[in-house]
Amino acid sequence: MAVNDEREARMLLTALSEPGDLVTGTLLARVGAIETVQLITSGERLPNGLDPVEGELWRRRLATRIDPGQVDRMLAATERHSLSFLTPEDVTWPGELQQLGASAPIALWLQGDPRPLSVRLPGRVTIVGAREATAYGTRVVTELASELASRGRTVLSGGADGIDGFAHRAATEADPGSTIAVLACGLDQLHPAGPAHLFEHIEQTGGLLVSELPPGSAPSRWRLVQRNRLLATLSAATVVVEADAQSGSLNVAGQAHALRRPVGAVPGPVTSAATAGCHRLIQEGIASLIIDAQDVTDLLDSAVGFAGDRTFTYSPTRRISRTGADLRF
Repeated sequence: MAVNDEREARMLLTALSEPGDLVTGTLLARVGAIETVQLITSGERLPNGLDPVEGELWRRRLATRIDPGQVDRMLAATERHSLSFLTPEDVTWPGELQQLGASAPIALWLQGDPRPLSVRLPGRVTIVGAREATAYGTRVVTELASELASRGRTVLSGGADGIDGFAHRAATEADPGSTIAVLACGLDQLHPAGPAHLFEHIEQTGGLLVSELPPGSAPSRWRLVQRNRLLATLSAATVVVEADAQSGSLNVAGQAHALRRPVGAVPGPVTSAATAGCHRLIQEGIASLIIDAQDVTDLLDSAVGFAGDRTFTYSPTRRISRTGADLRF
C-alpha cells in the first residue's frame, strides 16, 4: 500500500494498529513508518528478532483493516474538526513518551491550544479517581486541582465523569488553559457522552484534548487501559483521589510507579469502600499520603531529577504483591 511520506505512514498505522502494539512499535524503531506499512501487504520477511508466528499474526490482523482512501479520509477529518497531528519528528512532541519504548504512541491528535503540553514535565500532574465520586472525593479533588492550577501546574486527567471531570473543571476555573484531557477515542467521537460539554469547555478556556487514536475511533476497554500509560507518562507525578479496590485509576498509578514516577493517594474513611484502593496504594508503599496541594507540589518537585532515560514497557496485567516485587492492578 503506497503512502507519500513518514507522516502519512504513521497516520495510517494509527488506524491499523491498536494502541501499545509492540510489533508495530518495534518495526517503527527499526525500519521506519513507510517500510512498516509496506511490510503489512508485501509478504516480505519480517526483520530478525521478531517472533515469526507473532509477526505473521500481526501482518494478517493489520491487513484486514486496510481500506482504500483511509489516509485521505483521516486528513479530511483532521481538517474538518480543526485537529492537529503530531509525530515524534515534530519539535513539540513530548519526549517523555519515548520512555514507553516499543509501546510509545505512533502519533497524537490534538484539539485546542497545544501550549499546556509544552509545559516542563515537573509542571504537569495527573489526577485520577472514581467515576462515582462521593461528596468527599468531589470536595478534595476540587480543592487540589484548583490550588495546583493556581500555582501554575497543569492538571491532566481522563475526561470521564466523577473525579476526572471535577479535576478538569476546577483547574480551568482557577487558571484557564491549565488542563489536558487524555482520551481513548478519536477526538470526533468524544466519550463518554455525558461530559461532552466538558470537552468543549476545556477547549474554549485554552485547555487541550489529546488522543493517540485517529478520527472515527470508538473507545474500547483495551483502549481505555492503554490510555492510562499516557496519563502516567505525560506528567511528573500521579495522584489518585478516591478509588475502590477495582478502580482503573490504580492501573494509572501502577504504570507511573513502573516508570519510577512518584505516586500519591488521598486517604478516606477506613470504613469506606470508595477509598480502599487509595489505602492499598499507601499500605504497599506505592503512594505517598496526600492531604493537600502542598503534598502534591512536593511530589512534583521530587520528580525534577527522575530517571528521564528510563525505558519501561508496562503490561496492564502485571501484578504487584505486598512485597512490592510484583504489583497487582
